[in-house]
Amino acid sequence: MKLTILGGGGFRVPLVYGALLTDRGEGRVTDVVLHDLDDGRLRAVARVLAEQAAAVPDAPRVTATTDLDEALRGADFVFSAIRVGGLEGRADDERVALAEGVLGQETVGAGGIAYGLRTVPVAVDIARRAARLAPDAWVINFTNPAGLVTEAMSRHLGDRVIGICDSPVGLGRRIARVLGADPKQAWIDYVGLNHLGWVRGLRIAGRDELPRLLADPDLLGSFEEGKLFGVDWLQSLGAIPNEYLHYYYFNRETVRAYQQAEKTRGAFLADQQARFYERMRDPGAAALDAWDRTRAEREATYMAENRESAGAGERDADDLSGGYEKVALALMRAIARDERTTLILNVRNQGALSVLDADAVIEVPCLVDSGGAHPVAVAPLPEHATGLVCAVKGVEREVLAAAGSGSRARAVKAFALHPLVDSVNVARRLVEGYTDVHPGLAYLK
Repeated sequence: MKLTILGGGGFRVPLVYGALLTDRGEGRVTDVVLHDLDDGRLRAVARVLAEQAAAVPDAPRVTATTDLDEALRGADFVFSAIRVGGLEGRADDERVALAEGVLGQETVGAGGIAYGLRTVPVAVDIARRAARLAPDAWVINFTNPAGLVTEAMSRHLGDRVIGICDSPVGLGRRIARVLGADPKQAWIDYVGLNHLGWVRGLRIAGRDELPRLLADPDLLGSFEEGKLFGVDWLQSLGAIPNEYLHYYYFNRETVRAYQQAEKTRGAFLADQQARFYERMRDPGAAALDAWDRTRAEREATYMAENRESAGAGERDADDLSGGYEKVALALMRAIARDERTTLILNVRNQGALSVLDADAVIEVPCLVDSGGAHPVAVAPLPEHATGLVCAVKGVEREVLAAAGSGSRARAVKAFALHPLVDSVNVARRLVEGYTDVHPGLAYLK
C-alpha cells in the first residue's frame, strides 16, 4: 500500500514512520511518499527515517517530493499534517490575540480561528485534488484545528476523510491506568468536538468505573487532569474534560500565564525546530538522536503555561510518549484489513449526537472496519456542555463560510461569537491584526 504524508517535512513524521516499522502483517504500507513545500525539511526528515529503518528488514520505502499531484496520485491512504504559515504563523496568531487580552492557542479561541481561516482554503484544495487523483484513498487528517479542517474536507470527500487526535486517547489511557485497568479493555464514553470533549464514563467488563474515580479525591488528584482542573471542579462536573477545556474553565488565569511567559508556545517551537533543521544541514550529525532529544523536550513542555497556572507541576513520564501515530496506524489497519476496532475519531455526526446536524464533524467513539469509521450514538450532553459545543460549532461554521466566500464580515462574526472573545470591537481588531501579519488572509475582503 502507498501512504502519502502531506507535511512530510514536519517534525512529527518520524512518529508515524516508527509506527509503520512495527507493522509486519499482510496488507501493510510498503511505500511512503513525503510531500512538503520545503525541500530542506524533507531531506532532514528523510535522514531521520533512514536511521529508523536501518535495522528493520523490509522497511517501507521512502521517497520525497515537492509536487503535490505526484504525491497524491494513486495513494491508498493520505495522512494530512500540514501547517499553513509554519510555526512563525502560529507565533503571530498567539501574539496578535494576547495583545488584545484573549487566548491565542492554535486550536482554541482567536488563535484557532485565525489558523482555521488560513488553513481551510488549502485543505479544501487538497481535498479536491485527492478526490480527483486518488478517488479510492482514505484521507486521515491531523491538521489543526482538526475538527474544523476535517469538516471542510468532508464537503468534498464525504466520509473518506477522518480526523484523528491523540488527546482523547491519552485521557482515556490515564483514567484507565489510575483505575488499575487495561486501557485496551475499556469502553470510553467520550463525546464532543475536537479539543472540546468530556469522558462521562469508563466501562470495564460492563461496569462504569468513573463514579469510583470521582468519589476518591486521592485517585482523582493523582493524574494530569486532576492536577490541572482540581478535584473539586471535576467532582462538580461529574465528568473528566479534555485538557483543552482548561482554556475555557480557567481562561483568565491561562491568558495571564501566556502573557507573562518568556515566549509563546509557537515561538518556542519555532526556535527549537529551527535549531534541529539547521543541525540536519550537517551531513555528519546523528539525525535520529538529534530528533529524539528535540522531541522529548517538546513533549515535556506541552501545555506548560496551563500546568503552571494550575500548580500542576511537571508532566508524568508516562504522558510523554504521544499517541496519535498509534491511532493513525490502528485506523489504517482496520480499514485496509477489516480488523474491526473502536477508536475515538473526528467524523461526520450522522445522527450520533442529536443536538447537531448530520454533517457536523464531532469527536466520538467509532466502530471502524473496511467501510470506514461509523460513529456510535451517544447520550445527550449536559446543558452547559451542549451550550459550549453548539456555540463553538456555530463559530466553526462561520469560519467555513468566511473561507468559502472571502467575506471579512463573516470572519469578524466568527471571532465575535466565540465564547472566549468578549467584544465585537475586539473581534474587529483581531481581524485587522491577523490580516496585517498573514498574507494567507489577503482573500478576506
